[in-house]
Amino acid sequence: MVTALFTSTPMQNQSGDRLVSKVAGAAIAALFKSSDQVEANVRAEPVAKLLQGSLDGFDFIGKGMQMYNGLRIEVMELYLQAISIDFSAIFTGKVKLKQPIQATMRTVLTESDLTTSFNTPFVVEKLQRLKYQGQPLHFQNTQMTITEDRALRLNTQVGVGSSNQPIDVDFTANIEVEERRKIKFVNVKYNGNQESIDLGKSLIDHVNNLLDLDKFAIENTQLRVE
Repeated sequence: MVTALFTSTPMQNQSGDRLVSKVAGAAIAALFKSSDQVEANVRAEPVAKLLQGSLDGFDFIGKGMQMYNGLRIEVMELYLQAISIDFSAIFTGKVKLKQPIQATMRTVLTESDLTTSFNTPFVVEKLQRLKYQGQPLHFQNTQMTITEDRALRLNTQVGVGSSNQPIDVDFTANIEVEERRKIKFVNVKYNGNQESIDLGKSLIDHVNNLLDLDKFAIENTQLRVE
């Protein structure tokens, strides 16, 4: 469901903001396989700004958003300020920016979302690129839970190379952000035998080196954690 929301300003009865809200909301919703709710809110006063391709801001809220690769997001919120766009491109279903903008995004994932995500073919395939002692890893039956003290617990079975005897990996860790861009697992507590602990430590080291937002930023963008 796509909804266009309007601010309580004199532009509320105008059609320009309504058109932009609907197009932007529909364009974002189309990126997902399904969604429970999608809301787009264009802010522009006076409405003549729209004809110049300028907006005071744009807010987007999505709930229950299912991606085509199997991943699911419980809540996604996107807030943009002082936007300057090529208004003529709106009528072709595209949004083009004239200048850089600042955006804030908030996402919420449930325990169920995390567990489902780690067991989708999309993520399992990505995890197979990890190496341990020179061998590829094969993850299965991964379970993610959030403990009472807000730590993250991962329990999974990992096959190493061609071995048909998976290793049970079970650890609990807190999440910490460094320099607003590096996401790290800290205060890690490992369970299991030495083989399981050694593999768990290797996974933590690899993930901590990988989760630098600068490595995921596309051209001309900068990602930071607030």
